[in-house]
Amino acid sequence: MRERAQHRCHHGTDTWRNLNLVDTNILLDVVTDDPAWADWSIAQLETASLDGPLLINDTVYAELAVRYDHIEELEAFLDEAGLEMTAMPRAALFLAGKILTQYRRAGGSKNGVLPDIFIGAHAAVRQLPLLTRDLGRYRTYFPSVTLITPHV
Repeated sequence: MRERAQHRCHHGTDTWRNLNLVDTNILLDVVTDDPAWADWSIAQLETASLDGPLLINDTVYAELAVRYDHIEELEAFLDEAGLEMTAMPRAALFLAGKILTQYRRAGGSKNGVLPDIFIGAHAAVRQLPLLTRDLGRYRTYFPSVTLITPHV
C-alpha cells in the first residue's frame, strides 16, 4: 500500500485561518489506496492541513472503525494523518434530527443517510468547510456549508 500522506497536527497557541471537517469517504480513499480517488484526496488533505487542523467527529470515527481490527490501528492512522477529534454540539444533533425528518417527508427511504446527516449538521452548525466527495445530499440539505469537492 502506498505510503500515507503526512499531515500536521496543531496543538500550539497560533491562530489558524481555517478548520476543515473531513468526511469519511476522503479518509477511506487514503486507507484503501483507492485507485480513482486516493491521489485527489491526499492532495486535498495536504492543502487543507496548511490552513489549520483537520477535524473529524464521532460519526466519521465510527465509520472508519469498520476498516480496522484494533482501536490502536485506527488511532495510529488518525495521529499519522494529523486528524483531530471534535465533539458534535447539541445544536448539530438537533439539526440532524430535523433534517432526517425533512428527508423522510420528501420521500427519502435510504437507510444509510444518518451518518451524512450528522456530518452535514456538524459542518453547518460550526460553520466548518467540509472536505467530501459527496455533493448531492450535502448541497440539498446543508446549502450553507462550504463544500470542498472534486465537482466544484
